[in-house]
Amino acid sequence: MTGVDLARVALRAAKEQARARGAAAQQKKQARRGGGLRSGARSDGRDPLALGSAINRLITERGWESPAAVGGVMGRWPQIVGEDLAKHCVPLRYDDAPDARVLTVSCDSTAWATQLRLLAPQLVARLNADLGHGTVRLIKVVGPGGPERRYGPLRAPGSKGPGDTYG
Repeated sequence: MTGVDLARVALRAAKEQARARGAAAQQKKQARRGGGLRSGARSDGRDPLALGSAINRLITERGWESPAAVGGVMGRWPQIVGEDLAKHCVPLRYDDAPDARVLTVSCDSTAWATQLRLLAPQLVARLNADLGHGTVRLIKVVGPGGPERRYGPLRAPGSKGPGDTYG
């Protein structure tokens, strides 16, 4: 976590503690009046939340904004890169470590892997415009994995390279 993330978490924790202290004081005051918590016209912490609000609150509390946004991008991959590229290149994972922030994409042939490498700077710019500056720093392109080649006179000991030129 960076200093900004730590500050965000500390602020969130301080706000929750302040709310808890305020709620405890309110309960104490109502207990002195001769009753427990009473329902009223105004909303309080006991009211149910809509599912979307509860999920957004959970994402914010846990600091999952960036991974959730990237997950949304993976769901909208064909709209972001185009139908042709999406048929041959699929996002595999996102490393959200502050020093990495790498989106790994798998392609089904070396030609599409080369094409994606050429488009990577524009794609990083498009993703950062959609997700926020610095969310994706690098796109790592993984080519096709072929079957292991076990036979042949010129095979190096221990090599498992695919028959494709990517290896």
